[in-house]
Amino acid sequence: MAPRNRSKSVVYAALIGNLLVAGIKFAAAFFTGSSAMLSEAVHSLVDTGDQAVLLYGIHRSAQPPDQDHPLGHGRELYFWSFVVALLIFTIGAGVTLYEGISHIRNPHPIENVTVSYIVIAASMVFEGATWAFALRSFRKSCDDIGILEAVRRSKDPPAFIVLFEDSAALLGLLIALAGIFATQYFNAPVIDGIASVAISILLAAVAILLARESKALLIGEPATPGMRDAILKIARDIPGIENAQVMFTVHLAPDQIVAALNVEFADGLQTPEIEQKTALLESALREQRPELIALFIKPHAVGGGATARLSGGVPAPTPAQAPLRKAG
Repeated sequence: MAPRNRSKSVVYAALIGNLLVAGIKFAAAFFTGSSAMLSEAVHSLVDTGDQAVLLYGIHRSAQPPDQDHPLGHGRELYFWSFVVALLIFTIGAGVTLYEGISHIRNPHPIENVTVSYIVIAASMVFEGATWAFALRSFRKSCDDIGILEAVRRSKDPPAFIVLFEDSAALLGLLIALAGIFATQYFNAPVIDGIASVAISILLAAVAILLARESKALLIGEPATPGMRDAILKIARDIPGIENAQVMFTVHLAPDQIVAALNVEFADGLQTPEIEQKTALLESALREQRPELIALFIKPHAVGGGATARLSGGVPAPTPAQAPLRKAG
């Protein structure tokens, strides 16, 4: 399954799960008056909205190139992922912090506490299922490295955003459970408000981490070393290409990469022959690395002679853009 489709499946699963959980938590917060439960309901509602934003970002990033966006709309996915991080920080953490402080200043007892326990247990089942699905999907891209390192290297924000949101949701439920239990055990309603503040801090931390990763992708991150090595191997296997170096690669989306190569052609090649070798290189890359949507080639000869001959028909040095396929 392609990374884009795999991420979309994970987001849909999280959206359905969070929507159900949000409804259950709001009902429980209404019947019990628990601040921690209300904070968790807001948390799940924000997560539901986040998944809707991610789906919109996935849809927009798949739009084909047009006159104003010749390389496509791939980076829209990274923009909307950054928006999700802002939503978690402002609405999720902000509203939860406000609710917690309000409850600390005006504490009131929790009613029907059994309802809260039942809802937390049910929510953990739903959240645990979506978390396991997200983790299993994300592990396919880990390549035997740790989760945090995989997140740092990942070019697919929806995959790790859903994983982090579900992880925060499970931790938030444990905080809410501890807060409700301590409130009843010590007969101290203020603890319920403190639990709500703790959930707010958790959400803020997750939002900052996600914003940091999304910002790096939005600015532009290079392809993985494995991808760069694969491009060079393909180039160096073309007869007539003596050597090749990657000048830069950049991800526009998880499955959209732009690359620029410095290619050394064999001495004695004429302009038509160099054009033929370039076409062979483009064809090989199109077949073996379909995520490479555009290629820029700067040709020159090992001894410098071919570059001089290029000046007769093709300006030297020539950054020749070679779109390999439509983005998305």
